[in-house]
Amino acid sequence: MEFHPLAIEGPVLIVPRRLGDARGLFCETFRADLFAAAIGPMTFVQDNHAVSAAKGTLRGLHVQAPPMAQGKLVRVIRGAVLDVAVDIRRDSPGYGRHVAVELSARNWHQLWVPPGFLHGYCTLEPETELLYKVTQPYSPAHDGAVAWNDPDLAIAWPFPEAELVLSGKDRQAPRLRDLPPLF
Repeated sequence: MEFHPLAIEGPVLIVPRRLGDARGLFCETFRADLFAAAIGPMTFVQDNHAVSAAKGTLRGLHVQAPPMAQGKLVRVIRGAVLDVAVDIRRDSPGYGRHVAVELSARNWHQLWVPPGFLHGYCTLEPETELLYKVTQPYSPAHDGAVAWNDPDLAIAWPFPEAELVLSGKDRQAPRLRDLPPLF
């Protein structure tokens, strides 16, 4: 596995090694010892599987507040997404900045999104499926969101708003400036 730091300290692009022959391929998608050496020791407590039917489905920008803050290890098993992590750690030099990477069933890349970051993605293909591990279980009492189109974040989503499929919650999320400090 290769671990590639991104433009903001925290998120890491992970490129698993694929071994193939005439039978197909084999790949380790997670190894605790390699993850701990590159990022730090982590305990994952829940696996999630998300399916988005339509191209242009945007989910995010989501966060879970302390003490239930989640780190996420995200990968796509069918289709493709533009995956985004936004730094909301108030004392970070990266505060309010984001990184965006394409994760797909073709490239097998994974994104580590540590606690202290908003997370969201937009599907680039129909019938896209993601698997992700999290470091805390889902907690509705700690669930939050920031507007996907917050102009202060200036995220270049791959489709115009009229072509996006959004939940009511994501349409109504506040701007980052209106979110109380969480991290």
